[in-house]
Amino acid sequence: MTTTLRPEGPESPTAAGGRTRRWRILANGRQVGALRTTADPQGRQLWGRISELEIAEGRGRGRGTFGALAAEEVLRSWGCLRIDVSIPAAADAARGLALALGYTERTLGMAKRLAAPPALPHGLEARPFDPADLDDWFALSTERYHEALVESGLTEEQARTRISAVDPAEQSIGNPGVVLRRLYGADAGEGPYGSVWLQLRLRDLPDGEPLAWVMSVEVPPAHRGRGHGRTLMLLAERECLAAGVHNLGLNVFARNEVAVRLYESLGYAVTERLYGKQL
Repeated sequence: MTTTLRPEGPESPTAAGGRTRRWRILANGRQVGALRTTADPQGRQLWGRISELEIAEGRGRGRGTFGALAAEEVLRSWGCLRIDVSIPAAADAARGLALALGYTERTLGMAKRLAAPPALPHGLEARPFDPADLDDWFALSTERYHEALVESGLTEEQARTRISAVDPAEQSIGNPGVVLRRLYGADAGEGPYGSVWLQLRLRDLPDGEPLAWVMSVEVPPAHRGRGHGRTLMLLAERECLAAGVHNLGLNVFARNEVAVRLYESLGYAVTERLYGKQL
């Protein structure tokens, strides 16, 4: 039996200035599945994605493996140096295929439906950032993010490219969609114990409701192990509900098991897993 990949239609441009195309997976000329390849610029590089990979007939016969490998060859021919694939949390077969093909799990997407605003622990309070502190905080936050990106599988250059794509307006105190808070003790001299950066409307969900996103939660090493990370997440939930937003999501690096356990204990569930590898 001969398995082939054929275009379903012409290429289309992406909003980011890249290219995308949908393909049919054929077995002896009959369509048994489909997939989509997308390549978008990341600085001076092109990064690829495989999406919409589905085998409709003859699962368990290696057709998914063929489709993924064929998509990799397409993306290589387009000049991509890296490939990522997002896999829904319940798609165990797809996760197994990704691991078998040498992909590394990089991040988990998690989300929660918010209800009543949680109370903060006694003796702790949130305060807005002092604008004079913002540049130093963002520089340190960026350095930690760079280290985590490299640990997750990106090269040094790719990590720098990903960071350079962040819009400075996204962490602007003057942006009404941005929440930046620090955690302090009741006494003026205590803290800061940590910080949270929240986007109140990352995008809209299929039902039209807004999805807020935790961009970062940071607790300095000297204050870790005291529950401040949990308090900062509760603070993020309170800020969302005060703004009328009831859905909160986040990304967490897969190797950060402490953070994953914290989010799970707060009721966040994995919605998707991001796998990637160098081409």
